[in-house]
Amino acid sequence: MNAYMRMEHRLRGEPVDRPPNFDIFMTFAARRTGRPLRDYYLDHRVLVAANLRVIEDFQIDIAQAISDPYRECHDFGARIDFPEDDLPLCRTPLLAETDDLMRLGRPDPYTGERMSDRLEAIRLFREQVGGETPIMGWVEGALAEAANLRGVSRLMIDLVDNPEWVEELLERCTEVEIAFARAQVEAGADIIGLGDAVASLVGPALYHHFALPYEQRIFAAVHEMGARCRLHICGNTNRIVDAMVESGADIIDLDHMVDMAGAAAKHGERIAFCGNFDPVAVMLKGTPDQVFDATLHCMTVGGARSFSGAGCEIPLHTPVENLHAQTRALASLAV
Repeated sequence: MNAYMRMEHRLRGEPVDRPPNFDIFMTFAARRTGRPLRDYYLDHRVLVAANLRVIEDFQIDIAQAISDPYRECHDFGARIDFPEDDLPLCRTPLLAETDDLMRLGRPDPYTGERMSDRLEAIRLFREQVGGETPIMGWVEGALAEAANLRGVSRLMIDLVDNPEWVEELLERCTEVEIAFARAQVEAGADIIGLGDAVASLVGPALYHHFALPYEQRIFAAVHEMGARCRLHICGNTNRIVDAMVESGADIIDLDHMVDMAGAAAKHGERIAFCGNFDPVAVMLKGTPDQVFDATLHCMTVGGARSFSGAGCEIPLHTPVENLHAQTRALASLAV
């Protein structure tokens, strides 16, 4: 059973040779190539080589064109700094003033410098592992993109003080994200992941108003093209899990502080949850035995549709022995 078949069978709750490993890799994968992080963010060839390396080394079941949250933001016109061997940084939000929204352009995923680079990554993945390993593209959720363009603190205030302005911004972001998602599916993506991390900072009412409807529209566009959808909101999402299930996602990532057992017991017949052991306390700082046990626990409580993964990105300095422990734990669940 190859990784693509493993994913499809698992989504249907059918038997698999082992649960799929959908860990998210970014900086860790980049380091495996021996190249500086800046190359990973700016050169799709480095990103692809890095992900193929972790797929081979740790039996990962997904090829990921994910790197950082600033691809769309960069092509909107924001200045993003790329230190040679550190995380990218947006020092000054593009929408420093509300009037700046009137001058906000609409980046084209086919010509935008960084958006088109992701398309090239997906095309290269398709050449290398297409049909064998599911290929995941990525977009920012509208609320997350709004936070990138406006700044998180300012956006949180705007949600209360200027909601109509936020809605206009979210509309523009959604149009761009739908176009970007479609372009990635056309390039060969089997899955579109959507990152909406800022949504964990708001309560259920604000999530229903400012995040969920836009996630639903993006995922509907992806499904229309025949691809799968994965929703990633890291942080404590216990209060909004029920709403996240209504997003249209096929797979929902749960961070380590979320009650995976409760979510699976309530929704596991209709949705696949991925997670959700602590990426720092367990994967980075724990022992191989702790990782092994945590992996088994999550797969036990997650049910027949669950996917294995840490609650968020695999940290840069994770011991390889711990990743191998996750692999062994999943192999022990073979049926």
